[in-house]
Amino acid sequence: MSQITAVRTLRIKEHPNLIWVEIETADGLVGLGESFRGAAAVEAVLHDQYAPLLIGKDSEQIEAISYQLMTPYLGYNSSSAEVRAASAVDIALWDLSGQRLNKPIHALLGGRVRDSIPVYNTCAGYRFNTAGSVRRDIGSGDLSSGPYDDQIAFMRDAGALAESLVEEGYRAMKIWPFDVFAPASNGQLLTLDQLKQGLEPFRKIRQAVGDRIEVMCELHSLFGTHAATRICQALEEYNVYWVEDPLNKMDNAQALADLRRRTRVPICGSETLGSAKQYNDLLAADAIDIVMLDLAWCGGISEGRKIATLAQIHAKPLAPHDCTGPVTLMAGLHLAVHAPTAIFQEVVRATLATWYRDLVTELPVIQHGAALAPTAAGLGTKLTSTLKRRDDLIIKESGKPRQMVY
Repeated sequence: MSQITAVRTLRIKEHPNLIWVEIETADGLVGLGESFRGAAAVEAVLHDQYAPLLIGKDSEQIEAISYQLMTPYLGYNSSSAEVRAASAVDIALWDLSGQRLNKPIHALLGGRVRDSIPVYNTCAGYRFNTAGSVRRDIGSGDLSSGPYDDQIAFMRDAGALAESLVEEGYRAMKIWPFDVFAPASNGQLLTLDQLKQGLEPFRKIRQAVGDRIEVMCELHSLFGTHAATRICQALEEYNVYWVEDPLNKMDNAQALADLRRRTRVPICGSETLGSAKQYNDLLAADAIDIVMLDLAWCGGISEGRKIATLAQIHAKPLAPHDCTGPVTLMAGLHLAVHAPTAIFQEVVRATLATWYRDLVTELPVIQHGAALAPTAAGLGTKLTSTLKRRDDLIIKESGKPRQMVY
């Protein structure tokens, strides 16, 4: 009864980067997965390449399916459309298995090692990452859309932002004030004046709240080695928790290892990597201090647990990413409460308070700066019935789905 009978994709025009996959089985269960960026390309891969392989397969054979989908003829060595599609399928298969066994996914992984995981707030706004590329043009003149438009806030008054986060129980935050300087030179040149401007939010945070909050610096893979080294060395004064994705090619193990030798700030990487092998290459080269992964981009939960094991073997902390979608966030939380070396789950309070709630039935419960382990079967969340009735919904099905009532 666990035979796959249908593969369904859903996306909406309001959030064109997001795509969901529902995998239906003969016993009427529906597993939910998600990926992000290039949604139309991922949709094509799912229906043209993967659905014919999936229909009729036993959905409980997760590892076999994951291995097959993660070894395409092309696209296996990066977070390609093939890997992003495989990630969504894999998350859905784990969701199905958890529902069938009436257990949360973290229980299927071997159980949780903690009841909750600390979260940090990525200081993005309400529309961050929703219509293409990351917004990098935030300036002091931009108008906030609400109290959680944190990307504008950290450029305008990072100290006040830090105070508001501490008041809400957050003990860590991430900002990216250097991004605005990268386009002019493709990230190769950073002047002393630009360096001073980029450091100002960190100075204001420490002035406002001292050491009551950890601060991460995100560089979004925008910089060359010289500019990245200058930033990292200057940030040492502010005791940042990590500098994330400092180089414009995060699969360059030699360049990252060289940067890491030149600075005392920990190097975090990378949500952009697409397989356990790439993480293994960086870890073997001693190129990173913290392992970050995105389950919608790296191959899903199956590949994610391999990456978590690599992090554990190399005695490195693990930190699942979320600036993409609510299903990926829930999947990352399951891995975060299970993996022994996990230290943080990323969240964005602006999206948690607004449009994430419109898309799924359940979101992580956050108390005192930590996300609680999910308790419901599978992922513990589903797409809302409201989403499935939207006028801008694009839905495509392969196989023979049962009649759905939305």
